[in-house]
Amino acid sequence: MRFVFENNVLDGDLRELTCGGAAVPLQPQVFDLLLYLVAQRARVVSKDDLISQIWSDRIVSDSALNSRINAARKALGDDGATQRLIKTIPRKGFRFVGDVREEAAGTLAPAEPAPAPARIAAERPGIAVLAFENMSGDPAQEYFGDGISEDILTALSKQRWFMVIARNSSFTYKGRAVHIRQIAEELGVRYIVEGSVRKADNRVRITAQLNDATTGGHLWAERYDRELVDVFAVQDEITNAIAAAIEPQIHAAENFRSHRKPPASLDAWDLLMRALSHTWRVTRQDHEAARALLERAIAIDPNYGQALAVLAANHMFGVHLGWAELAKVAPVAEAAALAAVRCDHEDAWAHAALGSVCFSTRRLADALSEFEQALALNPNFSLAQGYYALALSYAGRSGESFEAAQRAIRLSPRDPSLAIYHGIAGYARFTEQRYHDAIALAREAIRHRGDLTGGYRVLAVSAGMTGDSLLAETALGELRRTQPNISLHWIATQLPWANDADREHYLEGFRRAGLR
Repeated sequence: MRFVFENNVLDGDLRELTCGGAAVPLQPQVFDLLLYLVAQRARVVSKDDLISQIWSDRIVSDSALNSRINAARKALGDDGATQRLIKTIPRKGFRFVGDVREEAAGTLAPAEPAPAPARIAAERPGIAVLAFENMSGDPAQEYFGDGISEDILTALSKQRWFMVIARNSSFTYKGRAVHIRQIAEELGVRYIVEGSVRKADNRVRITAQLNDATTGGHLWAERYDRELVDVFAVQDEITNAIAAAIEPQIHAAENFRSHRKPPASLDAWDLLMRALSHTWRVTRQDHEAARALLERAIAIDPNYGQALAVLAANHMFGVHLGWAELAKVAPVAEAAALAAVRCDHEDAWAHAALGSVCFSTRRLADALSEFEQALALNPNFSLAQGYYALALSYAGRSGESFEAAQRAIRLSPRDPSLAIYHGIAGYARFTEQRYHDAIALAREAIRHRGDLTGGYRVLAVSAGMTGDSLLAETALGELRRTQPNISLHWIATQLPWANDADREHYLEGFRRAGLR
């Protein structure tokens, strides 16, 4: 059967969509989704229907589903604002509402006007977690390896950047010698997580690795040796460590993939990956480059929740480091963050972005609430943990702030934002008047990132309070290099303390360091 609507022809036998006689490129999964919506146009199709028919009941995030819907709309010249052909029915599902004429497959379609330009949709990467191999020689230990694998799968599903294959599919390869490239092709994924568990007496060794199935290469590997004092505690600790480590590795791999594409073929996903690679570098030039890439991604897809969330966070991070004016960017950032939450209210990135806006606009209670919501949705989200630590410190809860920063560091010891977490921990120690601890943590932050404004701020105020004039002078000089507009007035008016005493303590540190 073939479906004709507007100047489009959707041919189920040829698996082809044409517009004015020209083929429109579509990913197979997007084609299946569009064909199903058109065929079922007499009714509202629920999310469960789509997951059952298109994803065969695999675990699918809302962002992945929305990505495919948006891709289908784009292929038809539709979008989420007008919903001319594919309409979203709030809390119910989706319905194809265009006028459709059905034809037998052999019927020729009438001549149509010149084709609209074809657009290639952004495609999120898929990931499968295989059952970890039991290396203990004891069949009774199978449960432990399976439990680790299942927990990693569940943790990755909460990150919502990837399509995660359900256990019932990925565990079918257990005990079989199958090449990862074949597994990837059969499951429709780019990345494979595999590992092993070796348990002896009261110790366990767990190895895990992330593979790029398209190249056959290893992107990341780690080994964990633990005492089995508490089996479940060990299982949770290692699961969290693996899940937190995988996300930045996939972002890096996807960024590398995007740089191999011609500039004209970049889609919204590619642009987002490039933007993240600039964001993690934490320099003013990279900050501006990231913003430009994110704006291009949103121009392609105005309802791209993750790009909107990262853009909002980017704006607010620029404010905190003195690279952007709060009054100028806060309205834009808040609009982007709220749009991200509307796109996917269960996306931890969206809530973290909104929390960062509330933080910079002195709504600390709202900021803490949003960061807590982000961490409830994804407990392994180290960046949200770091933001939460920062908000706690400005709310006057320095002990809790230090602990939250330490959790961020433990969660992701190779995180691109590790310097920021050390700087936040250092500021928490400064507020407790533990200046030597603050200096040590600030130096660790600067060791990771030589241009980190926050690290130099903590170093300068802590050195000022200890009377180390040489260190204070050096730190202040580096701070002026990274933030030329730094002044007592900027500090007093731009940073969102809840307590006047904390603000005055910080200002006094800068005065003693020599800032005017």
